[in-house]
Amino acid sequence: MYSLIHLDKKAKVLEGLPQPPTITHQSPKDYIIDPRENIIIYCEAKGKPDPSFSWTRNGTHFDVEKDSKVIMKPKSGTLVIDISGEKAEAYEGVYQCIARNEHGSAMSNNIVIRQSRSPLWSKEKIEPITVQRGMSLVLQCRPPAGLPPPIIFWMDNNFQRLPQNSRVSQALNGDLYFSNVLMDDTRNDYICYARFPYTQTIQQKQPITVNVLDIEAMNDTVLAAFLNGSDFWGDSPSGERAPTFMQPPGMHSTAMVLKGDTLQLECIADGLPTPDISWSKVNGDLPSGRFSFHSFQKTLKITEVTEADGGDYRCLAKNRLGSNHHIITVVVRAAPFWISAPQNLILAPKETGMLTCRADGNPKPTITWSVNGIPIENSHKDPSRKIENGDIILSDVQTGSSSVYQCNASNEYGYLLANAFVSVLAEPPRVLTPPNHVYSVITNSRALLDCASFGSPLPKITWFKDSQSIMDSDSYIIHKNNTLEIIVARPLNSGKYTCIASNSLGNKENHVYLEVKEPTRIIKQPGYKVVQRNSVAVFECKVKHDPSLIPSMIWLKDNMELPDDTRFKVGSDSLTIHDVREDDEGNYTCIRNTTLDQDSASALLTVVEQPDPPTDLELTDQRERSVRLTWTPGDENNSPIQLFLIQYEDSLHEPGVWVNMTSVSGTSTTAHLELSPYVYYSFRVLALNDVGLSEPSASSGQYRTNPAQPDVNPSDVEVIGTSPDSMTITWRELTGLESNGPGLQYKVSWRQKDLDQKWTSLTLANVSQYVVKGTPTFAPYEVTVQAVNDYGPGPRPQVVLGYSGEDLPTKAPENLKVSVQNGTVAEVHWDAVPLSTVQGRLNGYKVSYWKVRSLHKQDPEPEKPQELIFHGSETEGLLIDLHPYSQYTLNIRAYNGKGDGPTSTNQIFETPEGVPGPPAQLEVENLNVDSLIVKWAPPVEHNGHLTGYLLKYQPVNATVELGPLKELLLQPNETSITLENLKHSTRYKFYLNAMTVKGSGPTVTEERVTIVDEAPPAGRVFGSVNSSVEEDHAVISWEYSGPDRNVYVEYAIDNSNSKEPWKEEFVNGTRTYQIRGLKPGMSYRVRVVAKDNSNTTVHKSEDLLITVPAMTSKQVDIATQGWFIGLMCAIALLILVLLIVCFIKRNKGGKYPVKEKEDAHQDPEIQPMKEDDGTFGEYSDTEDHKPLKGSRTPSNGTVKKDDSDDSLVDYGEGGDGQFNEDGSFIGQYSGKKEKDTAEGNESSEAPSPVNAMNSFV
Repeated sequence: MYSLIHLDKKAKVLEGLPQPPTITHQSPKDYIIDPRENIIIYCEAKGKPDPSFSWTRNGTHFDVEKDSKVIMKPKSGTLVIDISGEKAEAYEGVYQCIARNEHGSAMSNNIVIRQSRSPLWSKEKIEPITVQRGMSLVLQCRPPAGLPPPIIFWMDNNFQRLPQNSRVSQALNGDLYFSNVLMDDTRNDYICYARFPYTQTIQQKQPITVNVLDIEAMNDTVLAAFLNGSDFWGDSPSGERAPTFMQPPGMHSTAMVLKGDTLQLECIADGLPTPDISWSKVNGDLPSGRFSFHSFQKTLKITEVTEADGGDYRCLAKNRLGSNHHIITVVVRAAPFWISAPQNLILAPKETGMLTCRADGNPKPTITWSVNGIPIENSHKDPSRKIENGDIILSDVQTGSSSVYQCNASNEYGYLLANAFVSVLAEPPRVLTPPNHVYSVITNSRALLDCASFGSPLPKITWFKDSQSIMDSDSYIIHKNNTLEIIVARPLNSGKYTCIASNSLGNKENHVYLEVKEPTRIIKQPGYKVVQRNSVAVFECKVKHDPSLIPSMIWLKDNMELPDDTRFKVGSDSLTIHDVREDDEGNYTCIRNTTLDQDSASALLTVVEQPDPPTDLELTDQRERSVRLTWTPGDENNSPIQLFLIQYEDSLHEPGVWVNMTSVSGTSTTAHLELSPYVYYSFRVLALNDVGLSEPSASSGQYRTNPAQPDVNPSDVEVIGTSPDSMTITWRELTGLESNGPGLQYKVSWRQKDLDQKWTSLTLANVSQYVVKGTPTFAPYEVTVQAVNDYGPGPRPQVVLGYSGEDLPTKAPENLKVSVQNGTVAEVHWDAVPLSTVQGRLNGYKVSYWKVRSLHKQDPEPEKPQELIFHGSETEGLLIDLHPYSQYTLNIRAYNGKGDGPTSTNQIFETPEGVPGPPAQLEVENLNVDSLIVKWAPPVEHNGHLTGYLLKYQPVNATVELGPLKELLLQPNETSITLENLKHSTRYKFYLNAMTVKGSGPTVTEERVTIVDEAPPAGRVFGSVNSSVEEDHAVISWEYSGPDRNVYVEYAIDNSNSKEPWKEEFVNGTRTYQIRGLKPGMSYRVRVVAKDNSNTTVHKSEDLLITVPAMTSKQVDIATQGWFIGLMCAIALLILVLLIVCFIKRNKGGKYPVKEKEDAHQDPEIQPMKEDDGTFGEYSDTEDHKPLKGSRTPSNGTVKKDDSDDSLVDYGEGGDGQFNEDGSFIGQYSGKKEKDTAEGNESSEAPSPVNAMNSFV
């Protein structure tokens, strides 16, 4: 079994362990140095112990210490060679570095040191070159050989690059090729420059002079003089010719290139005209993505050459006289390249391993092995090592057999050298992945859990999840480097994973954790926006993400950062662009990133605005009455043009006024325009898109049409009778565009119709009406108005019929009759007036009528007249909405366009009785349980003599169904009635009508119930119940939809142990009630109930819990009150008398049985109250020597608010001192000092009786 560990150079796996040397840094194989700078040859290596370094030069040992110019850096093999004062050539050669320690030796590449060179151009005399026009020419550069080769370019005396093109170009070797020369190519400053890159020096060749001759235009004498002392190119005529190849010459050539290098193939042809060059590969295509053309198609460049790029390439030169081709065969060779370079081996004792060295090239490279820098065939024999098929096989290795092996692969194009050490170690496993590392991945992505380990022998790795072994399966893959891959991670894969590394020397386990997160997804993507310039564009980008991941937001414009512009505002979920401009157009991408994933969405922004105005207006196809206008559309600014609007200006008649003429579709660029005579036209065009109209284009040139006689006559001709003896003829004047010529006038003609009169005519200018006077009243006339200008009259005008002016009618209608239909309608008739008296066109008749009075009562004043208009020749009509039983007056008159004629005589008529109006008022009141009183008021409008009232009523049950209907006829003078023997607890509905001989008037209704405990029609009776609580009372309010009688408020103490019954208080007729006498500090349950006549509760509200606050003592400072001071004086005097009596008795030897009396009469706090009046029980009058007892206080020690607001401070240890209602002081006394007043009031001290007694002793 082979054990192999691939070591990461950056990992410090072997720190602290024995390790053979490894080269970590070295100079390149071909090292060209600058002779002006020190030489630094790099050689860095690592190993354990640290390696030592030595060098060879040209195959022999290089003793660094003997050369004072050479320094080796400490703990390094890097050489620094000081060449100041020395020639760099002395240190040219092949160098190799050896790094060694006790475990082996590593070798560097052979480093060839060469000095860069920039030799001078050799002195030479360059003769002028004379060439015939049209011939080809090559100007050679041939720079001196440098290291590295120089960069060639051609310039003139002014250091300006010579222009190059398909005719003149520089070849790869630096020569300047002319496919054919022109007379302009004559010059004396063709200069070739060579720039040497290492030294940054430029060498210049001597200028070359080129003279181009046109031999056909010169005679022999001039030609001989011109050619004296110069080279002449071309000995044949320089006419046009087919292409031939100048470089490479001939039909075929060969090129060799190394694999991986860049191939450059060149074809330069002469010919006239200048040939075009094209490239192709014979039997294949040019490599896609790796080829390019340069130097005006004359050079084919292929990068990163592969074996497939070998073969034949054809370059084709072609002009109009023919073509020619050249085949270049490309041969691809390869310096050695690695297939499998040897890798370091770490083996445990007794293990087996193999070093493999595989390389390829063209030709095939030779593989050789060395051990610690010594060819393996010259090294000491090792029985554990053998070579098979170029591989080194190591078996049964022993401790201390560590070495460094070198593999060399070489052919004629180069070599490869690789070091690989074999380290024999015995190490227990160690896991290099950090412990408890947390891996976070996104749901449905793959998860890779590392278990990097080290050990010798190579440890075996086993994975577990939650104590369950993990094997390769559809869900898991364990890679060769022991990484565990979860192919599709899901939330159930989250948790703890354990990897165990095991070898023969022990075990090591490591725990890692996997968290599977929700993916980041954009749930509201930015949408495509089309906005107008200077407006606002808003892109939204809302995201859904795992709560533990905080996404950031990046906005890009066309995959670049947003412009640094304050107009761009990035919000938490949006991008806002203010004052949008044209350059804001583009593709906007929102990227929402977390540490694990990202999501992105893009949207386009298109900025639209009004189109640019059209340009290049042109008038074509110009005719007498038409012209064609063409234009070039402007930029449509991202919104398609819908139409073009064409306007014109008439600078002759209305200068500065542009008028819409016509419009064409947005795809048109021309319009045929019909024109009018005698107009100075200028045209302009506007473009319209979805945003709006563009600015107008520049106006076209002026186009004038010739005058002509009018094409139209004035329109809207009308005859208006203005007065009885005149008429006015009006018309709409022609516009300047319609005048068709100068001298516009109007020929107005008229004659009376049907009288065979001649036309009367009059010609007017600049007017639109004419008044004809002296006409008969309302006579018919024929009228015409014709346009006339200096070029003749317009078309024959149409005849318009009209009438002269009207006068007022002269006669009133006669035979006026009124036929009354009923109390509200009357029909009126009259005779038509003779038409001869109308004096105009009869428009109709106007009937005026008004109510004079009511026949039932005297109205305060007559009503205002009403007017009905009957149009045309009608002679009858209806008067409606009259009041019954009333007197009316009416008259009538005819009217025409001039006004009203005379009024007829008044006609008086009366309307009969009608049904009365509704009673003015209806009320129903409860009288008792089964009786109701119905009251009403007479109707406002009797409309006749009232004959009585009709009262109907019926019961209504809970479902709004009606019971049997009863009717009562009542006298007209009655306004109330009592209904008895009704059903209790029943709702009744009442209907009342007033009556005349014509019948019953409108009905009024009302409803009422007979008792108060009526159930509501539907729903709950009691609504919400609210409270407001004070110290000794509570105000209860409620909502109630039932009858107002038999409503009570009930309340009881809220105590589950209390047996106290509910108290009730009657509260009819109100929705609020105040409960008094509540005990402070107690909680009560309160409810509102409705009862029936038998005192049974039929409805009740929800219980409401209230708490009465504890009463606060409202004390005042009574020490300063006058009555208090007087009372205190009286008490002090009484005490003094008592003390004197006691003193006398004591002196007589008597005892004062205070203790016995106190025992006999206990604390006044527990004295019983008399039940009849609530006062305290009194002591016997015979015991006048007993101390005064205090009045009983409430159990909580507070005083009711309704009691006296005055209080005293406590005396001694007894209860509160207080006053009785009559103002007498009650208190207890003891032998201790009195207390201060409560609540921070000022103290009022009184002497204790004992202290007072002691003062006498």
